[in-house]
Amino acid sequence: NPCFSLSSRVQPDPSGSETCVCLQVEKHLEPFRLSLEKLQDVSARLRKDMLRGLGKHAHHRAAVKMLPTFVRATPDGTEKGDFLALDLGGTNFRVLHVRVLEEEQRVLKMDSQICAIPQEIMLGTGEKLFDHIAACLAEFLDSQKLRGQTLPLGFTFSFPCEQKEIDKSILIRWTKGFNCSGVEGEDVVRLLKEAIHRRGDYDIGSVAMVNDTVGTMMSCGYRDQSCEIGMIIGTGTNACYMEEMKNVKRVEGEDGRMCINTEWGGFGDDGSLKDILTEFDEEVDKTSINPGVHTFEKMISGMYLGEIVRLVLLKLTEEKLLFKGCPSEALLTPGSFETKFISEIEDGLENAKKILTKLALDWDLVDACVARLVCDTVSSRSARLCAAALATIANRIRTNRGLDHLKTTVGVDGTVYRKHPNFSDELQAAVRLLAPKCDVSFLISEDGSGKGAAMVTAVAQRLALQSRLLEDSDGEDEEEEEEEEKANI
Repeated sequence: NPCFSLSSRVQPDPSGSETCVCLQVEKHLEPFRLSLEKLQDVSARLRKDMLRGLGKHAHHRAAVKMLPTFVRATPDGTEKGDFLALDLGGTNFRVLHVRVLEEEQRVLKMDSQICAIPQEIMLGTGEKLFDHIAACLAEFLDSQKLRGQTLPLGFTFSFPCEQKEIDKSILIRWTKGFNCSGVEGEDVVRLLKEAIHRRGDYDIGSVAMVNDTVGTMMSCGYRDQSCEIGMIIGTGTNACYMEEMKNVKRVEGEDGRMCINTEWGGFGDDGSLKDILTEFDEEVDKTSINPGVHTFEKMISGMYLGEIVRLVLLKLTEEKLLFKGCPSEALLTPGSFETKFISEIEDGLENAKKILTKLALDWDLVDACVARLVCDTVSSRSARLCAAALATIANRIRTNRGLDHLKTTVGVDGTVYRKHPNFSDELQAAVRLLAPKCDVSFLISEDGSGKGAAMVTAVAQRLALQSRLLEDSDGEDEEEEEEEEKANI
């Protein structure tokens, strides 16, 4: 078990009072400690939910949505050329120029520009929003001396959408403070192209819509062609992977594969994880802006881990097991315990002392050790639950392909994975236990929303070219057959 034991941190005094504290603290932390058997059970539940999400009719009521992305392949190393990437997901958006070099198998970010979106545009008409984006894109093309070239564009649009094709995505609803009229229910690619057409002074080539998780997978896929899983574990969490087309019941076609955006953050929204939710998880959910939604995400992602730790520390304080039973104003304030404190505290006891002082708590050495143990226990559960979900995907890919052993790579991004001192090691160790027939490597993504968006576009362009060449070849074969028939007559 990767979790520490408190008794290894605290030597009991002759009176036994610290031993008593140890036992009572462990009683509160025990619900966070998930056995290998329980993790295997969680993995089996997710497997069932994934099947439901892939179903033609069952997906409407599935907690794990399993959204088709229309990305039909990962990079094969032959992609090359210049691409634009547009990343829109907040009060700023980014435009990038990306160059893909086949000889060196490298994806270079040539340059980028950040453009602000004023409040009046965020709340105005859709036409004004896309006119603003088109104007900023024109400015960027001029600065890069790209005006006159018709470059393909990868479009990362981080709002809830229903994707119909690689270049067709319908906005379901605005979030993040946007409320532009005339966009919900419409195809955002069409709206962007219409805005560019209204200007009439430049054009873009083909457009590929890109989910940020898919971008993570694709940005790694050019460096490692065995990369067919993308995972983000940061403020939020999600994963995607390459599924067999015959299993994607919502999309016509049986051949090949398609990348599926699992939206695994919603795992448990139907109550399937109720038995492993702690009282602290329930409190976090109840006080969130979206109660009952994104259950799995609230147990493992950076937006919520700090608050879970705060609630545990507060409970232990109220029971007079910490800080002499006296919580500070900061400890009583929701959101005051930042998730980055977890990483810092686990990195060393001196950090724990500084942070407890910063929170105006009256602490002693035992308190600092307990705080460190709480942080480790909560982050360890996050890593192991994330591993259970990731192992489900790896095991599914292996089973889909009828392999005795699968070798695959996960493209990964997110601050929890990147910044926490132990998270990646614990995650990888648990994946090895939960997917013993899979050799899973991990590759940290470099700018999935930029380089990844360009790679999705590059792969879509390669497949389209291959399809055209195949059609031309078929046409030539038909002409030859007709000539042969004439000759025979």
